[in-house]
Amino acid sequence: MDDDRRICESLADLLSTFDLEVVTFGSAAEYLAYPKPDVPACLILDVKLPDINGLDLQGQIGEGNHPQIVFITGHGDIPTSVRAIKAGAVDFLTKPFTEADLMRAIHTAIAQDRDARRKRTKLSELRQRLSSLTPREREVLPLVVSGLLNKQAAAQLGISEITIQIHRGKIMQKMGASSLPELVRMAGTLEIPITHSRQHTQR
Repeated sequence: MDDDRRICESLADLLSTFDLEVVTFGSAAEYLAYPKPDVPACLILDVKLPDINGLDLQGQIGEGNHPQIVFITGHGDIPTSVRAIKAGAVDFLTKPFTEADLMRAIHTAIAQDRDARRKRTKLSELRQRLSSLTPREREVLPLVVSGLLNKQAAAQLGISEITIQIHRGKIMQKMGASSLPELVRMAGTLEIPITHSRQHTQR
């Protein structure tokens, strides 16, 4: 996305020679209105756009499922580049830049976007599994991944140890966890708060 249509067209021609599918936009509004395909991608973004500053657009789309950003600009300065990188941009290239630098940044951005999509898909799947748990199983899950013994978790909830064992088995099955360490990793990905810790006592 660039404020100069000629630069957009020349970049599109260049990237097409690397077997990359390219869509160009003359403004932030055009980009925001375009239906985004669900494929790994990157957004090549100029700092100066007709309708909004590129950094402001970066801030607007930062929380959404948008591709990684590579900035290109003829008006670069250190504070601007620092702001862009701190906000998550993969690279900040000042015109004129080399073809090698551009392609390196694009391939890095696409790889990062592919990884981010994979993580979002995994998180969505885990959330679906979590939603299949009963209210009681959701109470038991944090206690199990906290490392509490069955008897400790049972005492915490005021239920029998056998009932805890049953709930634990159901949780493992519904979450698709083959081991406790795997369940703990899932809970970490889901950011399930662990408020209890296993206590050791000596006699």
